[in-house]
Amino acid sequence: MERYKYIHEESNQTKKSPFARRTIHKTEETADDHFTEEVLVAENPVSVDPMMSHEYEEPSSMKWGDGAEEAAFKNVKKPKKMKRKKRKKNRFLRLLFLLLFLVLGFSVVSFILGQTAAKAAGTTTSSENFNGFVAENGTKNILLIGNDSREGETSRSDTIMVLQVDGSSKKPKLISFMRDTYVTIPGYGDNKINAAYAFGGADLLRQTLAENFGLETKYYAVVDFQSFAKVIDALFPGGVEIDAEKDMSTYLDVPISQGRQKMDGHTLLQYARFRMDEEGDFGRVRRQQQVMTAIFSQLKNPMNWFRLPYATGKTLGFTTTNLPATFLLKNSFTILKGASDVERLTVPVDQSWEYGETYEAGSVLFVDSEMNRQAIMKFLGN
Repeated sequence: MERYKYIHEESNQTKKSPFARRTIHKTEETADDHFTEEVLVAENPVSVDPMMSHEYEEPSSMKWGDGAEEAAFKNVKKPKKMKRKKRKKNRFLRLLFLLLFLVLGFSVVSFILGQTAAKAAGTTTSSENFNGFVAENGTKNILLIGNDSREGETSRSDTIMVLQVDGSSKKPKLISFMRDTYVTIPGYGDNKINAAYAFGGADLLRQTLAENFGLETKYYAVVDFQSFAKVIDALFPGGVEIDAEKDMSTYLDVPISQGRQKMDGHTLLQYARFRMDEEGDFGRVRRQQQVMTAIFSQLKNPMNWFRLPYATGKTLGFTTTNLPATFLLKNSFTILKGASDVERLTVPVDQSWEYGETYEAGSVLFVDSEMNRQAIMKFLGN
């Protein structure tokens, strides 16, 4: 009786739940079974889901609120690697800035020294009156003039080119004009295009190009043949590498052999001016373009970059020009990038000209001005 009384009292104290009833039911047989079942229930949490019991409490470690989240995140230490990376980045930027400052300073000083050397040589010339215009597409084309003027006299231009380095194609473009091209010179009537420089200097030649071919130029550069050799030797003390088309010796100071070779300024000038063959002026214009391409290509050599500021200053000192150094600096990347891929055009273009004779100019090239105007616009991307 005492035994059953004990079981009865315990059942009254047990809370009502499916799990409690199951435990009581199994303890009716024997006290030993009751003890064993309780142990089994305690040791077997799988059979009892805590979430089903109303007495289940969230462990204290799982409780949030009252600033617990903020405290937990505050205790997280920031990695030190971020600070190290930031310090390294700042150090790198300081070194880069210092390097750029040194390069800029070196370039400015070298440029000034080059100009000073040109003045000391007594070959500098005064600038001309040149009212240049920006082209319709926003480019600032450069009029290049080569002549054989001596002792202050103004002769006909032997070389007439227009160079574009700031076009949308990001490539240097070079246009050569045949010097016997028959054109209308403003204020002087019809004549060969090379007479324009003799009549009115660089600005009259600019007007002639604009009137006959719609080609505007903003800047100009005039190099006489005495200075050309000095300019080349200043830029490239080791000479300019070029592939000579043929053997040349007629009326040349130094004979030139066919094949690839390096030419100094004087030899390169002779090669560019030679026309004593069956091609005449056509062959000479082609070789002049070849010389310009070779010069641009050689500028791409990194070994020449250290001398470039000094050589540029010296070159501008030997040249009559209104070309600002800032323009060259701004477009230096385009010049170097496209140095070995200069696009070239010769005017008059094929099928747009014919030989002729005139009383005032002698042998000339009669040209279709409109056809050449369209060819120039297409070439420059206007």
